[in-house]
Amino acid sequence: MNFITAQELLQKIDAGEQFSIIDVREKEEVANGIIPGAKHIPLGQIETSFDQIDQTVPQYIVCKAGGRSAMACEILEENGYTVTNIVGGMQEWEGELQF
Repeated sequence: MNFITAQELLQKIDAGEQFSIIDVREKEEVANGIIPGAKHIPLGQIETSFDQIDQTVPQYIVCKAGGRSAMACEILEENGYTVTNIVGGMQEWEGELQF
C-alpha cells in the first residue's frame, strides 16, 4: 500500500495531476466538509461500489485519520485498483472544503 500526506496530496491537486479521491467517512462526517471533487463512498459500501470507481486512474483514499482509508485501500488493492492511503486523513487536511 502506498502512503501520502494530506499536504502532498494538496500539492498534487495544485499541480493538476490526474487521479480520483474517495472519502470513506460516514455521511455525518462528510457533512462537515469534503475535499472538492472527492467521491463519497462510505467504507461499508466499498465492496458494492466498484462500478463507481475508475480503475484506469490512481485512487487516493481518505477518512478522518487514516485507519478506515487503510482498510479501503486493502480491499481496493485486492481488486486490482492502484490506491494510496492519505495518512492523517481529514484531520491533517489544510486545503479547501466542499459542503
